[in-house]
Amino acid sequence: MPNETDQKMMEILRILADREDVLGAKTIAEELKRKGYNLGERAVRYHMRILDEKEFTERIGYAGRKITSKGFNELKKGLIYDQVDFIFSKFEGMIYQTTLNPVSAQGKVVVNTSSFINDPEAMEIIKEIFQSGLSVSPLVKISEKINEKTLEKELLMKTICGTTIDGMLLNEGIPVMPQYGGIVNVEDYIPTHFTELIAYQKTSMTPLEAFTDREMTSVLKVVREGDGVIPANFRIIPGNSKEKAEKMFQKLGKIGISGLIKIGENGESVLGVPVEDDMIGIAIIGGIAPLCAAKEAGFSINIKLAENLMNYNELKPINNSKNILKESGPENGQKVKFLLSKAWNLIQKVDFDPKTKKGNMIANISFVSKEDLDEALEIMAEIVKIRPEYCTSPFYKIVPHHDDKNKIGIATVCSLTIDGILIKNGIMSTPKYGGVLEIEDKGPRFVELTAYSGSSLDPHEIYISKNMTSVNEALNGYGRLLASLKEIPYLARPYAMEILSDIEDSGLSVLKIGKPSELVYNAKVERYRAGIVTPGGLNPLAAVKEQGINVETKAVETLVKLSELEKII
Repeated sequence: MPNETDQKMMEILRILADREDVLGAKTIAEELKRKGYNLGERAVRYHMRILDEKEFTERIGYAGRKITSKGFNELKKGLIYDQVDFIFSKFEGMIYQTTLNPVSAQGKVVVNTSSFINDPEAMEIIKEIFQSGLSVSPLVKISEKINEKTLEKELLMKTICGTTIDGMLLNEGIPVMPQYGGIVNVEDYIPTHFTELIAYQKTSMTPLEAFTDREMTSVLKVVREGDGVIPANFRIIPGNSKEKAEKMFQKLGKIGISGLIKIGENGESVLGVPVEDDMIGIAIIGGIAPLCAAKEAGFSINIKLAENLMNYNELKPINNSKNILKESGPENGQKVKFLLSKAWNLIQKVDFDPKTKKGNMIANISFVSKEDLDEALEIMAEIVKIRPEYCTSPFYKIVPHHDDKNKIGIATVCSLTIDGILIKNGIMSTPKYGGVLEIEDKGPRFVELTAYSGSSLDPHEIYISKNMTSVNEALNGYGRLLASLKEIPYLARPYAMEILSDIEDSGLSVLKIGKPSELVYNAKVERYRAGIVTPGGLNPLAAVKEQGINVETKAVETLVKLSELEKII
């Protein structure tokens, strides 16, 4: 179980990663003190020796230490419950450190950092998007670097992040609350509504990072045809701050920063996102939109969001830009549908009885081409045969595609069925996170978590789209699975264990039942609650995608009866 020492070492790794310099014990101790850790130089040296032994850091003569690639990996996946909290605090820190003066055009701005092979065609696409105004700013900084893994020369492009806007609002004395990253639908160059959202405070990955996969956006199509979806983020400010905010945007526009998609009225929904009374919503285009367009065209782009700060005067215009988007106009009534609202309505309809094996269960439906169906089922059967515990259930059903005759659907049992069974038996089970569970020597641990309550997409769909699983490798003891964490009242744990035993006897899988208030596979559970970890119902389909077969996954889709399903082996 992670302890305070683990947290301190994780903070040391963060300091080394953020500064990207060789740092001595004195500097690290000073940085730790700023973060609330009162560690002297001697104690820092002790922790650094442990990090050296783990090969997370490397000593560079008498100058100090630097973080290693192994250290970066540990930082990314270690103490995942802390990472969920850290993502939002990182944005808050960036907002606080933004110092740009919109009149003198001096100060620091938040930047995204992207790297890619210098390809003329990729650069032309990126410039085309900047020219269309689909960015926070056409100001960039381009440099070269050597990729440590491939030894190839790459371009490093820094672009202004939308978080800079939040910092500017705060500098104007306006309280700003970043809420979501997502994607906005555009029709005839008019932004209409957000189609997907992820809350900043409830995920281990930067929200917009979830939407950087080439299949998630269509920025290039928006520029060339006027229709598609673009990355964007959403924040709220007090209702009486609108006039002040609008004046700030006018000032920023004069120095080449904007990205404003829409600013709402007091208490008015903005692009389908509900806003409380006396608050105003603001939607800003994602500063990574030009890089997303290059990814859509098939180029390999590594995008890191809100990576660091830099002086505004170090950035230069990549070209002139003129915003092609039209004013969005009044709200059209379309609202973002959050996953958990949809899930609760299915969960309460679950009446499956594990003893009689009768009743409704929740199903995911994933689509493959008809010509790939047999191979897909063979891969799924192998997963169920070798590691049945990695699958929610060994049962499946073939269903037709709603409008494509060349595709066929595969229904699999969703792990939210278990929440429904527990609730039917009087135990309030709350789906908390969808995550990626890493299987390794020292035991399973979550390395990614996204809350069901802050997302419009099932987190497992995101992880599959971004190729973050390695289910096939997990068959040999090392790999990454989809898994879910749910919580129950700790007093209900003894009775829940009886029910879960019946559930497992009926063919459904449960990976772990935690103790009250215990970390479960490194995931944090609220006090006076117990955690339950179940394998993702989409694991067999993730394995299919890993073997090169195109899979369109749809989680939490419908209800099925066990009698309608057949066993895959």
